[in-house]
Amino acid sequence: MSETPALQSDDATAPKHDRSSADRPPEIRGLPVVGSTLSIARDPLGFVESAREYGDVVAYEGYGTEFALVFDPRAVETVLVSRSDAARKGDFETEFGELLAPEGVAFTEGERWRRQRRLLQSSFTPDRIDAYADEMVTEATALLDGWDDGETIALADELSTYTLRVLTRTLFDVPLEDAHAETVRRAVTAIDDYASPRRLALESVLPSWLSTPAEREYEAAMADLEALVDELVATRREANAAGDDLLSVLARAEYPDGSRPTAEEVRDQLVTFLFAGHETTATALSIACWLLADNSSVRASLERELATVCGDGEPGLEDLADLAYTEAVVREAMRLYPPVIGVYREPESPMVLSGYRVPTGTTLQLSVYGIHRDDRWWDDPETFRPERWLADDPGDESEPERTDDGRTLESDSDRPEYAYFPFGGGPRHCLGMRFAMVELKLALATIARHVEFDRITDSLEPSVGITLDPGPLEVRVRT
Repeated sequence: MSETPALQSDDATAPKHDRSSADRPPEIRGLPVVGSTLSIARDPLGFVESAREYGDVVAYEGYGTEFALVFDPRAVETVLVSRSDAARKGDFETEFGELLAPEGVAFTEGERWRRQRRLLQSSFTPDRIDAYADEMVTEATALLDGWDDGETIALADELSTYTLRVLTRTLFDVPLEDAHAETVRRAVTAIDDYASPRRLALESVLPSWLSTPAEREYEAAMADLEALVDELVATRREANAAGDDLLSVLARAEYPDGSRPTAEEVRDQLVTFLFAGHETTATALSIACWLLADNSSVRASLERELATVCGDGEPGLEDLADLAYTEAVVREAMRLYPPVIGVYREPESPMVLSGYRVPTGTTLQLSVYGIHRDDRWWDDPETFRPERWLADDPGDESEPERTDDGRTLESDSDRPEYAYFPFGGGPRHCLGMRFAMVELKLALATIARHVEFDRITDSLEPSVGITLDPGPLEVRVRT
C-alpha cells in the first residue's frame, strides 16, 4: 500500500496509535467525550480513507459508540458468513432502523427475521424477477421520451423517479401517481437528512427535548409515507388480491404457525422496499451514467456491445447474459461509489479479526467503500475501468470468477472473495440483489442506446446519510 500521511485526529496532541496490548487494534484518538464525531461529520468518506492507513481493523469512538472499522475482506467473510451467527445487527444499526422501518426484514433478528425472509423470498425468485424485464425497459423508454435534445436534467432526480416507477409497477402492481411519488421522494430526502453525520453530530450536543427542523420534517414525511402504505395495503386487502406481487403477498400473508404479520410489520416491509428498493438502485444508475459521460472509450465499448447484442431493438431478458460490458460498467460504478458504504454488526462475544481482539459491545463497521478502493485488491483503484471485470481485461490477465451477486471468487487471483460486496453477503445479503442487477443492466442499456450526456456537474462529491447521496449530477442530454 502506498505511504500516506498519518490521520489527523481531533486532538493533535494525542498519540496516533494505541498498541499497548498486542490483541487490541490500533486506535484513532479523538477529542474527549465526542471522540472522532467531528471528523466524521466534516468528511465521512475522507475519515474512512484516512483510517484505512492504520491497518485492517481500526478502533475509534464516535457518536457515543465504540467502533471497529474493518478493511480486511477475509474478516468481512468471517463476520457475514462463517461466523454470521456470532454477530447481530446491534444497537447502532437498530437505531437507524428505528428511523426507517424497525419491523422490516432489514432490521429484525433471529427467528423473527428468518420467517420474514422466507415469506418475502417468493417475490424475488429468478422467474419472478425475469418476468419484470419488459416493464423495466418500458419504463426506461417512457423516461427517455420526456427528454429533449439539449435539455439539462438532474440524473439523480430523473432516475429516482424511474426506479420508483419500476418498483411500484412490478413489486406493488400499482400505478404511481405524481402525488405518491412526491410522498416517497420527500420521505427519502428527510430520512437521509435526518441520518446525516452532520445532523447526528449536532444531536449529540443538543438536549434531547429540543426538536430540530430536520427532525420535524422527518416526522411529517414519514407520517405521510406510512399513511400511503397503509392505504395501498387496505385497498389490496379489500380487493382480495390473489397476485404474487409483493404487495399482494403481504396483504394476505400468514406464517406457518397460523399467525399473520401485524399491520406495523406489513407497513415496515413495504417502507423498506420503497426506500431501499429504489433509492440505492437510482444512485448506482445515476453514477454509472455520469461516469460514462466523461469517458469516450468506455462509451464506445458499451455502444459496440449494444449494437452487437441488441441490434436495432431494445434490450430484453434474452440479452442479459450477453451484456457483459454493460454489467461491467454497472459493477465498476458500484465499486467506486457503493450506495451502501458500510455494513454494521455487533459481536455477541469477543471476536478475533485479522489478529485483533474486538470486545463485545463494539460496533463492527465493515467498510464497503474502503475495501472497494484498496490498492491491495484493485489495480489503480481510483480509476473507472470496467474492463477489470472482463476475463480478457488487458490490465489484469488473472481476473477471478464471480458469484451471481458480483462478489469476486478466489481462483488464480489473490483477490479475496469479499473484496467486493455492494449487496452485503452471507445469510443476510440483500434480498433485492438480483432485481437490482437486472434493472440496472436493462436500464443502462436502454438509456445508452438512445442518448448521451455531457457533464454539467464537473465533480462527484457525494454526501452520506443512510445511503450514499451523489448529489443531483446535472448533465445535458444529446439525442
